[in-house]
Amino acid sequence: MNKYLTTALTGVLAFGATLANAADDVTLQLKWVTQAQFAGYYVALDKGFYGEEDLNVTIKPGGPDIAPAQVIAGGGADVVLDWMPSALASREKGLDLVNIAQPFKSSGMMLTCRKDAGVASPADFPDKTLGVWFFGNEYPFLSWMSKLGLKTDGSAGGVTVLKQGFNVDPLLQGQAACVSTMTYNEYWQVIDAGLTPDDLQVFKYEEQGVATLEDGMYVMGENLKDDAFKDKMVRFVRASMKGWKYAESNPDEAAMIVLDNDASGAQTEKHQKRMMAEVAKLTAGSNGALDVDAYQRTVDSLLSGGSDPVITKEPVDAWTHEISDLALK
Repeated sequence: MNKYLTTALTGVLAFGATLANAADDVTLQLKWVTQAQFAGYYVALDKGFYGEEDLNVTIKPGGPDIAPAQVIAGGGADVVLDWMPSALASREKGLDLVNIAQPFKSSGMMLTCRKDAGVASPADFPDKTLGVWFFGNEYPFLSWMSKLGLKTDGSAGGVTVLKQGFNVDPLLQGQAACVSTMTYNEYWQVIDAGLTPDDLQVFKYEEQGVATLEDGMYVMGENLKDDAFKDKMVRFVRASMKGWKYAESNPDEAAMIVLDNDASGAQTEKHQKRMMAEVAKLTAGSNGALDVDAYQRTVDSLLSGGSDPVITKEPVDAWTHEISDLALK
């Protein structure tokens, strides 16, 4: 055979093999900007764990104007990370979001207060101004206030809710007695701004019995009817959890991988290493499978809003173990 023809045929066959073995595309939408909160996914990408599962994963950072539920509803992602209160509220409004995995076992949500504002316990909340994140992040707070019997409309004996930006300025500037913080992020912004732990009174949602699940993986329910999509998600969950366990065991390396992926250049090594150390405490003990008891506690909390609950009825088919069971085999 002509050597040029042989070379050409070899090239065609190689190209065909490449097409046959082409990795499956998966787009992941994060809940927030690139930071160690999402280290497991960046580690899985950097270490080739997704590639080992024949996946070509694109990670899309979030931000203050990006709602994961809206992104997936518009077809902009295959899987999104969201807090369960927000996901279940979206589900009740008609968006068929289904939890397929839950890497975060514990909540990092806190209310951080200044002692000099007169807050030593939840009994001091009445008639105080409290900073609260919105865009779906307000639901755990509203459930907690309902449990305490406190109105959130600013009326006497209740609390005044200040719509908090994604910073801690209201606490630093004395506009609010307390602000929303995460154990791994905003709390440290308060410390870095000059306040000390002794200046602060911190209320962890976990310790107040009002914790809800955070940063779960959600897909559209209709896509789970497609066997090819399900197989892709099994591989995605498996590789992602491998990334998370690596990040837990190698927090400083994971933080540096996150920094390498921060196109904004806004993050610092000190902050990301500190964040990763705290995030590792929240994913510790999770193999990725949703804890049904934790799910039910979240639902019960969201249903307990009196005349204004976050959700009005028990969700149906809002989660599945099918994907995580196969991924963990």
